[in-house]
Amino acid sequence: MGRSRKSKPFYEGVTITDIGAEGKAIARVEDLVVFTTHVVPGDVVDLQVTKKRKNYAEARVVRILEKSTDRVDAFCEHFGVCGGCKWQYLPYQKQLFYKQKQVADQLLRLGRIHLPEISPILGSAKQTYYRNKLEFSFSNKRWLTPEEIGEGTEPVQMNALGFHIPGLFDKIIDIDTCWLQPAPSNELRNFIRSWALEHQLDFFDIRNQQGFLRNMIVRTASTGENMLIVAFYYEDKSKREALLQAVANEFPELTSIMYVINSKANDTITDQDIHVFHGRDHIFEEMEGLRFKIGPKSFYQTNSGQAYELYKVAREFAELTGNEVVYDLYTGTGTIANFVANRASKVVGIEYVPEAIEDAKVNSTINNIENTTFFAGDMKEVLNGDFIRKHGHPDVIITDPPRAGMHDDVVNIILDAAPQRIVYVSCNPATQARDLSLMDAAYEVKRVQPVDMFPHTHHVENVVQLIRRES
Repeated sequence: MGRSRKSKPFYEGVTITDIGAEGKAIARVEDLVVFTTHVVPGDVVDLQVTKKRKNYAEARVVRILEKSTDRVDAFCEHFGVCGGCKWQYLPYQKQLFYKQKQVADQLLRLGRIHLPEISPILGSAKQTYYRNKLEFSFSNKRWLTPEEIGEGTEPVQMNALGFHIPGLFDKIIDIDTCWLQPAPSNELRNFIRSWALEHQLDFFDIRNQQGFLRNMIVRTASTGENMLIVAFYYEDKSKREALLQAVANEFPELTSIMYVINSKANDTITDQDIHVFHGRDHIFEEMEGLRFKIGPKSFYQTNSGQAYELYKVAREFAELTGNEVVYDLYTGTGTIANFVANRASKVVGIEYVPEAIEDAKVNSTINNIENTTFFAGDMKEVLNGDFIRKHGHPDVIITDPPRAGMHDDVVNIILDAAPQRIVYVSCNPATQARDLSLMDAAYEVKRVQPVDMFPHTHHVENVVQLIRRES
């Protein structure tokens, strides 16, 4: 006989009280903390527990009994299904409030360090159409709406071009209008879908690994330049050229049309050869008179306008006088390195991805910057005592690591290098807090500045200035 399952609790008339880590809403039922989603503080709801532990539970909202006065209507027709922009029901000022609170909570709770007063978060001037890069997936397994399922008949059209449904790797929601990226993003996607359907091109079946059309990436820039990259699962020259030529004819303003044949089991194209069909193999972004070359594999902050605000904060926190040697760790395509170069004696950038380092060098060249040097390799292996002795002792270190934060070996070499100032840019205040606690004995946090790069999400960037303590 199988083991009987305990029925999970059902809570009625629960008031949502707060928003915590990862944007989850919080309620309290007696001494139990309950986490849920798609509700805001002040909502009164019925909750069905899906996971229960000793001190907390996770639950789904069954119904909203009373709406919070803070709640607003979502503006996107795909809200609640595609998985993006999960905070649309919160007014933007409330989003900023909870992001600021998230930074303070995580630095204090996880870092356990003394903090100065945290500066008010810098909100994004654009709350829609702010992203400069989006990836869409083709699928022959379209996500069906509840209405379609209720009809009980097999839909005529099962192809889709859009986003993955959270938790369902083989289901794609067909996107009509996405509010994240400016024109011609929506127009491009909808045209390609229509053309592919009209000409009976096969959409990808990720479960069975078959089909012709796999992914498409759209990159836009504040300069007005745009790039399209289409990933095909296999080569069919006549079909490929017909589709791409149709796009070129319909959108003559595109700066770059590129393609890749990706027959791997995963969608990443960083290890693939990407070919030019029309135009250039790059577009340009501009910031404060500097031009940055963006290729199909380049990393660039996805909110161009807020990237400028973020980098201005990093430069301000560096307090450069023109005489300093600056190390820019996790430099990517050298955006920060080149951005601060005219106020430093020398800037040394280090990055894991070789192609990004090549872009960084090009970006220095096209901007006539001669005091930067860039190196590719694993940070914990490249950055060591010999490297510092060869390239100069850093007066200032700017570090912008991935979400996982810095490896302990990297933290230790920074401490050994003992720069006067450290500027720590983070997309994850939790791992930033962990790293700050490791440096707390040697460095004091002097300034903290959150920056909102991603409106309608819980994600937040945070910049911290650390000053070396007196011996």
